[in-house]
Amino acid sequence: MRIWGYWATLGWAFLAFLVGQFAALAVLLWLRIGDLNSLLATPFDGVSVTLFIVIANPIMIAVMGLAVWLAGSSQADYLALRIPRTGSVAAGILWLVGLIVIGDALLYLSGRALVSPFQLQSYTTAAAEGWLPALLAGAIIVAPAGEEIMFRGFLFRGWARSDRSAWPAIVAISVLWAALHVQYDWAGVLQIFVIGLFLGWMRWRSGSTLLTFLLHALFNLEGTLETMLQVRFFS
Repeated sequence: MRIWGYWATLGWAFLAFLVGQFAALAVLLWLRIGDLNSLLATPFDGVSVTLFIVIANPIMIAVMGLAVWLAGSSQADYLALRIPRTGSVAAGILWLVGLIVIGDALLYLSGRALVSPFQLQSYTTAAAEGWLPALLAGAIIVAPAGEEIMFRGFLFRGWARSDRSAWPAIVAISVLWAALHVQYDWAGVLQIFVIGLFLGWMRWRSGSTLLTFLLHALFNLEGTLETMLQVRFFS
């Protein structure tokens, strides 16, 4: 198949991100607030977070799909939309559980909170406004779909062109992925970077972005359950 070059791949991904973010911001200002200063003052509002997720990610996917189409390649092949083997699924879930346990243990032993202020505020404000189901669907399904197609799908295809270049690509993609999560502190960003390395490794090992989507969704589900327990029993 024809694959976009290294810089063209980055350019398309950057374009997809910008178009998705600006479209979501425009719709959010039109529908909800109409005042950029008010939006910036409450960045963790659950309704705003939900709208950003459900608007930006489908647009990102569409732009990357356009790039694949212009390359004259199959969407499924280019983005590795393949059903993974049962063994890869089982191994990925076991590795994910281990990483979550280690990460939570390190946070607990260092005296840091397991649930970030972003998670708490977006969850409680979405619940208060009746948007909790939409937020959960966005966080567990929509966001992982958009991010996996971009990072472990499109960017990985463009940068990991051989076994030799796989790990440099995985590290670079994980850095970019972690850097986008500005809503977390350094510990949260570091945890996301480590999970990114794991997801990149699973993408390389299995050849399936559908597997990394599943693992990403499970990771977000676990974080959501921790937030729910924190709000209901430990607030």
